[in-house]
Amino acid sequence: MPDLLSVKNLKIEATSYPPGEPPKTVTLVENVSFDVQKGKVLGLIGESGAGKSTIGLSALAYGRGGAAITGGQVLLNGKDILTLGRDGVRTIRGCKVCYVAQSAAAAFNPAHKLGEQVIEAALRHKIMTRPEAEKRALYLFKVLGLPTPETFGDRYPHQVSGGQLQRAMTAMALCPNPELIVFDEPTTALDVTTQIDVLAAIKHAIEETHTAALYITHDLAVVAQISDDIMVLRHGKTIEYGTTKQIIEAPNEDYTRALVSVRQTKREEAKDQTNTLLKIDHVSAGYANGFKVLHDVSMHLPKGQTLAIVGESGSGKSTLARVITGLLPPSEGTITFDGKVLPKALNGRSKEELRRVQMIYQMADTAMNPRQTVRDIIGRPISFYYGLHGAKKTERVKELLNQIEMGDRFLDRYPAELSGGQKQRVAIARALAAKPELILCDEPTSALDPLVAEGILNLLLRLQEETAVSYVFITHDIAIVRAIADSVAVMHRGKLVRFGPKSKVLTPPFDDYTDLLLKSVPEMEIGWLEKVLTTRRMESAGN
Repeated sequence: MPDLLSVKNLKIEATSYPPGEPPKTVTLVENVSFDVQKGKVLGLIGESGAGKSTIGLSALAYGRGGAAITGGQVLLNGKDILTLGRDGVRTIRGCKVCYVAQSAAAAFNPAHKLGEQVIEAALRHKIMTRPEAEKRALYLFKVLGLPTPETFGDRYPHQVSGGQLQRAMTAMALCPNPELIVFDEPTTALDVTTQIDVLAAIKHAIEETHTAALYITHDLAVVAQISDDIMVLRHGKTIEYGTTKQIIEAPNEDYTRALVSVRQTKREEAKDQTNTLLKIDHVSAGYANGFKVLHDVSMHLPKGQTLAIVGESGSGKSTLARVITGLLPPSEGTITFDGKVLPKALNGRSKEELRRVQMIYQMADTAMNPRQTVRDIIGRPISFYYGLHGAKKTERVKELLNQIEMGDRFLDRYPAELSGGQKQRVAIARALAAKPELILCDEPTSALDPLVAEGILNLLLRLQEETAVSYVFITHDIAIVRAIADSVAVMHRGKLVRFGPKSKVLTPPFDDYTDLLLKSVPEMEIGWLEKVLTTRRMESAGN
């Protein structure tokens, strides 16, 4: 069978503008080649900055962020799309080649109904009449397992869940009958139970429509479920390229082997869980619209230990973190810290109470001022809580940079000059600057590739050993829970369904929801997705 997409010796460059220096040409992708046949899926995997998304966008003859394709060929059905020119490229984008972004929420216009947006490309390119496009959209809503497919298109983006919106974006990409779809980390931001549904829907849709696909991700366990072949990338170069079976079961390169064996971090739970630092007592909370999110939640965290709060999107994990910090006062219940009941609202807490509880956010990009240097970002809490300025403040910032294994060469860099892992380390240093006793970690590794995430987890564990800081670690990743937690709280729809030491919570017998959660964690095994879906169907039939 001839190749639908053939990329040959691809080279992509960008121009860098270092402060006070002449512009420099930076090579983002160098000498990358691969082929994709109709109906097949190639997985592109590698750490942040490996060039995955940059390569994927080249299939649309597009270079983002000032990047330019400066060498090689991108052949679609034997024709080099890099030679088409601006008008020619417009005839293939959103038509022959479509793109599914990581953030579905950012990809839809909130002011328009989903159905209109799904059929827009098919109408704009005059591929179908409106009745034909609407019929195609309905078919795709059914294939992708969306609820009430006949009326699903009448909803607005805010009226559906994250997983449903991700599937709607896949429908939008499939609607014009493209020959190739580029999936750019479409399940990274989803919880594990939703991720399975989206993966299954994508795989089924590809099989039904015989569309070829590039599937970009940093999760090898995910790509193993959907790809026929895998290309491993690092620093813009191909490390290894082969069948999924060969890459997973017999990788040739050290870097690939490291990806396959990631998550070796293991920590035994603490035996003594009686010296309580944080106590959450019968807490309920909601928002101004009257919607109640948390229902009578109680749990506790001992000093110097880690409590993992796990559950799918919408379970109330992040809302509970907002309650602990005082950003959202609870409607009922109390938060006790080191034996003292905390004021419910942030503005009622003393400076000392604020210092003792800090937070690390999921997206370091949006949690930092892009116009401030690392020196300023870490230095602000040092000045605020300890009144240090000038040389003394700089010396403390340097100590923190060494503590997070970065060093003072990063002092005057801006967030845009840091990698994803480096940004998250700076966020950790900023939290540590206050010398807190408790740090709330709200999914701080979910946007990072596995090797970088492993480094962040190891760093957090080392810092805990050195400073005896306690963590509340919010996550939907059971592998992280197994790696770092002392105790575990499982939440579902705002209620606590299971709580206790890690060894107890993760040992059967399980309640139905915890059982589903644990069975939904992708494994590095070819055919795992099919096994899980088969088991679900059998259990459903049995009920």
